[in-house]
Amino acid sequence: MRVLVVEDDLSVSHWLGSKLHASGHKCRLSHDGEDALRMIETEAFDVVVLDRILPSMDGLEILTRLRDKPRPPVLILSANDQISDRVDGLRAGADDYLGKPFDFTELLLRLEVLARRRGQSAQEDLLHIDDLRIDLGQRNVTRAGQRIDLTDKEFRLLQVLAEHRGQTVTRTMLLEKVWGYQFDPQTNLIDVHMSKLRTKIDKGFSRSLLRTIRAIGYELG
Repeated sequence: MRVLVVEDDLSVSHWLGSKLHASGHKCRLSHDGEDALRMIETEAFDVVVLDRILPSMDGLEILTRLRDKPRPPVLILSANDQISDRVDGLRAGADDYLGKPFDFTELLLRLEVLARRRGQSAQEDLLHIDDLRIDLGQRNVTRAGQRIDLTDKEFRLLQVLAEHRGQTVTRTMLLEKVWGYQFDPQTNLIDVHMSKLRTKIDKGFSRSLLRTIRAIGYELG
């Protein structure tokens, strides 16, 4: 497993890191909330051990920032172990919660379960449309083996279209799922982003995958 341990208590952090390494797993350490968020968003991990109380940004805020984004499973490890604390953590998006003090064997077992579940669902993170490949977990897009770099909004647009491949996705649906709008702001917001997305995934290829359905929306397939 590739494990990120986010813990500001250096003695606990280094102890956990050494135990995980001794158990045959790769481990990275972070002691700061903002640094941890950056690592989760830019590096590949199978599971994250996340303390609740951290400098600059606490664990629950990290989970909130990651909501609706592809991320590895997260186990909160915290001295705050009341029922209300566990409920808050799970509601924020944690996949598991373990109180301190803890037994390392139990922690390792929980991490292995989370990583196994992630592996079982990995196929669901891969979307294929013709020669277009979308890896939702790693946020990678390729076509005919060529890497395509997308902005966050372009990737989210492509994801929504791919999840409804072969179906017409309305402008209203795109506004709700990508921008969170409950109404049409009557701007060319979608048109601008879709034009850039079409250029990136279709230009230079023999077959166009992205189609405009006049006055309704768009279709990928």
